[in-house]
Amino acid sequence: MKSSDVVLVTGAGGFIGGHLVSHLLSRGFTRVVAVDCKEIQDWYQIAPNARTLQRDLRDRDACLEVTEGVDHVFNLAADMGGMGFIETHKAECMLSVLINTHMLMAAREHGVKRFLYTSSACVYNGEKQVRPDVTALREEDAYPAMPEDGYGWEKLFSERMCRHFTEDFGIPTRVVRYHNVYGPNGTYDGGREKAPAAICRKVIEAKLSGRHEIEIWGDGEQTRSFMYIDDCLKGTLALMESGFGEPINLGSDQLVTINQLVDMVEDIAGIKLKRRYKLDAPKGVRGRNSDNTLIKQVLGWAPDIRLEDGLAKTYAWIYDQMAGERTFPLELAPRALAATGTAD
Repeated sequence: MKSSDVVLVTGAGGFIGGHLVSHLLSRGFTRVVAVDCKEIQDWYQIAPNARTLQRDLRDRDACLEVTEGVDHVFNLAADMGGMGFIETHKAECMLSVLINTHMLMAAREHGVKRFLYTSSACVYNGEKQVRPDVTALREEDAYPAMPEDGYGWEKLFSERMCRHFTEDFGIPTRVVRYHNVYGPNGTYDGGREKAPAAICRKVIEAKLSGRHEIEIWGDGEQTRSFMYIDDCLKGTLALMESGFGEPINLGSDQLVTINQLVDMVEDIAGIKLKRRYKLDAPKGVRGRNSDNTLIKQVLGWAPDIRLEDGLAKTYAWIYDQMAGERTFPLELAPRALAATGTAD
């Protein structure tokens, strides 16, 4: 990829997409196109040096428009969220198949040089994720297919679309399977947030309100790994520029329980909370972790930012947003910021 190439980022109004646009600009790319279906004022980040467009990419004509003259596509656009969203909006999640289908067709028509599709760890066979002490998932564990219902099936189908567009039409594609990306400048409430942001929000709410309790979905012993946004950006760009065309994990292999995740955020906040477990809440598979053997072989690198460090930055950002939205005793603010190491 040359800095003068035209680079398109779809889903640019979302959490990862917004960070990716900023990252590309910081790397010296001068012709970045940012597209999302949301009203531009609702984007998480708006980069003034990018060409910014509001388009619904479920529509084929919109895909043809935004890919004209484009060299490289990062296709992040999808209707998705945390477990509370994808378990209750399965049809909406599956309609995202229109985006990748139409984007691939448009990329073929306009001769795009390289196309990256962002898939998910939700493609993995559920039978391999029934224990909290899960064996880390290797790329081949997506088959035989039994992915997360709805969202996972759409992602797995779109992976196959990429494969066959490469085989039949010669479009170089890249497929990256994200494992629970988190960080600042993303959603932390409203139902689409992921676990790290949700836990940070709940701990902050408890601290600011003085009600020292927290609701945890499930029994708290389900396990996950969480990747900080900076690692996600580094790995995504490195994969795009590599010669590797098969699906690949991009995620941390630091496995923790949800209870341990709460422990970490409590330590950041300098507080201990009474825990209430909502056993009937959406909670997904029992355990999921990323096997990073392949990415180390392909890129000579794997995500390595510690969860504790990424959570501190995420907590600080969410605290600032929430503190600005409400009135609370002023003496609470310095303690909360000091707990993150960002009281400046």
